[in-house]
Amino acid sequence: MNARGPHTTRRPIRELPDELISQIAAGEVVERPASVVRELVDNALDAGAGEVTVKLIGGGIRAVLVEDDGHGLPAAELPLALRRHATSKIESLGDLESVATMGFRGEALAAIASVAEVSIASRCADDAQARRLDARSGEITPAARGVGTSVEVRELFFSTPARRKFLKTESTELAHCVEAVRRHALTRPDVSFAVWHEGKLVQQWRRAEAEARLRDVLGAEFVADSRAVSLDLGVLRVSGRAGTPASARSRADQQYVYVNGRFVRDKLIAHGVRSAYEDVLHGGRQPAYVLFIDIAPDRVDVNVHPTKIEVRFRESREVHQAVRRAVEASLAEAIAGAAAAMQTDAVGMPQSALGWLASAPDPAGNIAWGRTDARNDRYGGTPSSAQVALSLHQATVLFAQEPAARWASDVLGGDAARVDPSITGSTTTDDHGASTRPLGQAVAQIAGIYVLAENAQGLVIVDMHAAHERVVYERLKASLAASRIEAQPLLIPATFAATVAEIATAEAHGDTLRTLGLDISPLSPTVLAVRSQPAALSGSDVVDLARSVLAELAEHEASSVVQRAQHEILSTMACHGAVRANRQLTLDEMNALLRDMERTERADQCNHGRPTWRQITRRELDALFWRGR
Repeated sequence: MNARGPHTTRRPIRELPDELISQIAAGEVVERPASVVRELVDNALDAGAGEVTVKLIGGGIRAVLVEDDGHGLPAAELPLALRRHATSKIESLGDLESVATMGFRGEALAAIASVAEVSIASRCADDAQARRLDARSGEITPAARGVGTSVEVRELFFSTPARRKFLKTESTELAHCVEAVRRHALTRPDVSFAVWHEGKLVQQWRRAEAEARLRDVLGAEFVADSRAVSLDLGVLRVSGRAGTPASARSRADQQYVYVNGRFVRDKLIAHGVRSAYEDVLHGGRQPAYVLFIDIAPDRVDVNVHPTKIEVRFRESREVHQAVRRAVEASLAEAIAGAAAAMQTDAVGMPQSALGWLASAPDPAGNIAWGRTDARNDRYGGTPSSAQVALSLHQATVLFAQEPAARWASDVLGGDAARVDPSITGSTTTDDHGASTRPLGQAVAQIAGIYVLAENAQGLVIVDMHAAHERVVYERLKASLAASRIEAQPLLIPATFAATVAEIATAEAHGDTLRTLGLDISPLSPTVLAVRSQPAALSGSDVVDLARSVLAELAEHEASSVVQRAQHEILSTMACHGAVRANRQLTLDEMNALLRDMERTERADQCNHGRPTWRQITRRELDALFWRGR
């Protein structure tokens, strides 16, 4: 062997044979039986089918048969259907720039026929009988079937056995085939779909309204735990449903995005959705959603990949922002719509979508506030994930007539005396003595972690650290949005021994740190000094805070990434600035926290998506002690 490699001899350039060209193309179009199902169902829908039936043998490896009741193919066009780049869906470059069909490349059937045994039977409305074409022999014979088309694919990859070895078990391939049909079923509720395997019906979706189809495909639980998404910008419209944060899943197995009716996987859209959930998802939990994006065809390029599962937008930022805004509005409305508006005489303010909302009274006359289980649905459809009614937009203050409550000096830099006396002195109560404020009146603290409060419905349990973390976080965000976070100089700089990486990060991101209210600079080659901290975090461990923020910045080196990561950094700052467990609070401080929660957006979850409070109704308390039996 030559030292330069085994193929150093020059070879002449030659044209590849058509069969090899088709097999190479098939490697892009046909990955597994599900790819065949997807392409054939695409063609059926383009043919105007109202019913599509998919029959599989051996998980689709041995056979795939797709039957439809579309307009069919004339006998003369059957051979053309199997030729590479032959299609009825586009004729010119102008057509390619405004594709309105599922298929358009004219290569799927040819690619499939190069790696499997294919036959097509079809009949038009004007034909006396159907005709069948055998792709291998080219022979056309009479066939028995009604108007429409049947495409049968047998022994996938029989001609390329090396690729067949990469297929999974029959049950795995079957699951992928069913998923391929499910994706079509979600976006075409006007079409009936059925999947058969080895002669048994595996899945069926009959024609239905859009919401009913969603329920049939993804289950009633998804519909109950999701909220409608709707945003219309004229040239761009986003609709569908987004799951509530509380219904997030461990896997991203319920995430469906459609662009002009075509299922796509797009990182831009996925990022837009994820950014809408960034403040409310816990850990690595994945949101569930079905989004339909309708956009002018000339503003999106669907000719990016042979599988047609990728797209490219002309105005990608516009799409990203539209998706984020639509989902954010849906999540905010899910919380604000948790219950019906509170009566004016209860809190001295008119009913409003921006105020605290309560559901209709139950038969016992109790008003259900923020119930966390589905049993309350019969009293007004209270969502399971929403407890606090919030504004539908950023920075709206609830209960504006109440002075803002403040924490003690070691928490928010104030004075214990600044806690407004009206919080405990003028709170109205009902006949049973329970506060009619949404989160009630604090009565005790348990285990140094939980605040217990009484409201008109019963008992409220608050995780004080999680709740205060959200309050501080939203204040930091509002402050940063205004300009920069207000800094509080330290009389004596806090110093600490720093690593080389921490010193380098402090020097490289000095401006960003100052924007966040932190002044961190080297005092020596091995020591950093913190000369200011965010005013909202007065009393927190400055050194611990500085180390945490530097660590966050070290993970986001580029300035553009730092900008996108600011909320994540603020979340870290809020976590360090929030009141800690085992901190004993006075009743005034507990009530101050409750009032701040009522004014804070998304106060029912901490920055990491954990719940901040739970309601136990009087009825549930009575049930614990068998009262009324």
